[in-house]
Amino acid sequence: MIIIGIAGGTGSGKTTVVRKIIEQLPPNEVAVISQDSYYRDSSHIPMEQRKEINFDHPDSIEFSLLTKHLVELQAGKSIEEPSYSYLTCTRQPETKPVSPKSVLIVEGILVLSNASLRKLLDIKAFVDCDSDLRLSRVIRRDIIERGRDVQQVLTRYEETVRPSHLQFIEPTKRFADIIIPQGGNNTVAINILTNFIKQHL
Repeated sequence: MIIIGIAGGTGSGKTTVVRKIIEQLPPNEVAVISQDSYYRDSSHIPMEQRKEINFDHPDSIEFSLLTKHLVELQAGKSIEEPSYSYLTCTRQPETKPVSPKSVLIVEGILVLSNASLRKLLDIKAFVDCDSDLRLSRVIRRDIIERGRDVQQVLTRYEETVRPSHLQFIEPTKRFADIIIPQGGNNTVAINILTNFIKQHL
């Protein structure tokens, strides 16, 4: 099994990069795990406090469970990936079964921020993107998927998303083996990464 970590800021195009990698690999050879599934459960705190959660801070993610699941997949065991709701800020009762595959992709903004997780990654990629483009994507996504209005998105971006990006996400670029500017539009970088994976299959 080869494990690939794909990090990058919110709205940088990570999901598109993952999709384009999968499209170039044989069917049923790739499993994908989202870091977002491992956000800590907040059902024990009032809803108003949940709205203040900084999803761009490393402490918001249960990295111990994520690394445990990767080790189990490496050992040939299936795992149950958690599911998380941004609307309620709680972990859901449903889980998603993930079986070991030849290629495992772990995708999320803070995938390269945790030392224990980095040690398990065979390839580390960072998807880079201009901040204004990321902001426009975040506004669109948060309104459609997370029930926020434009003012809420902008306030959150200014108060938590941008400062956390500069403090916790952008610095992890130095851990990357490959940096992918322009996200899913960078076919050259995606092809380089995909060809590397194919050589290891």
